[in-house]
Amino acid sequence: MAAKSARSELRSETGETIRFLLKLALFVLIFRSVFITSFSIPSESMLPRLFIGDYLFVSKWNYGYSRWSMPFGVPPVSGKLFSRMPARGDVVVFRAPEVLDHDVVKRTIGLPGDTIQMRRGQLILNGVAVPKQRVADFVLPLTPNFGTDKCDAAFQDTEAGKPVCRYPQYRETLPGGATYTVLDQGQMPDRDDTDVYTVPAGHVFLMGDNRDDSGDSRFAPPGGMGYVPLENLEGRVLVTFFSTDGNAQLFKPWTWLTAARWQRIGG
Repeated sequence: MAAKSARSELRSETGETIRFLLKLALFVLIFRSVFITSFSIPSESMLPRLFIGDYLFVSKWNYGYSRWSMPFGVPPVSGKLFSRMPARGDVVVFRAPEVLDHDVVKRTIGLPGDTIQMRRGQLILNGVAVPKQRVADFVLPLTPNFGTDKCDAAFQDTEAGKPVCRYPQYRETLPGGATYTVLDQGQMPDRDDTDVYTVPAGHVFLMGDNRDDSGDSRFAPPGGMGYVPLENLEGRVLVTFFSTDGNAQLFKPWTWLTAARWQRIGG
């Protein structure tokens, strides 16, 4: 009888554990779908705002909810609930077109009905040049996740005896007051001189801050994103909660601390 009672008690405890884990999984799913999720930066297209190795919190409620609010885009339904328009200047995470089919982060530049053009590296919004002011160079140390393969030789330099990448940096200010810095690596005709784009209804025009190294709405897939449907917007970037220069090793926990870029946290 004692053995039978022990087995029954074990089954009861196992059942309780399974129910707890299912509830926990459901809570995490709902929280990530409705409130806040995380995102890591894999490329240099949003320098100087975001570095490779940054880990971000992204709010999910700003622009409403669609299939892409859910992990893996399931269930595959169309439309958007509580849809709201982003503001010009918002840094957003969105689902790229099906040919690319992954999450991407860019800055909102154009809203439905806006016209956008690049003329010799100058952003033209609705026929008016967006103010572009030269500021101090952007200097980024060369590290394992941003090495010489990502920094053209023309921009490689040294500072305090250490190798760095030094880019010309400019401050742009959009109508409405949103201001941010962009990088300009020099004249590149396919990126700095474009046709006039007219943003269609239900879409936005997104660009990377690293203007000469970003596949964005200036280009059709797979080289870029084209116009991005509002229902593909997943959320707005809130804050960097961790950042690493690429020196961390999974099975050497102490390197997680030495590789951390502490000054990036909270930005």
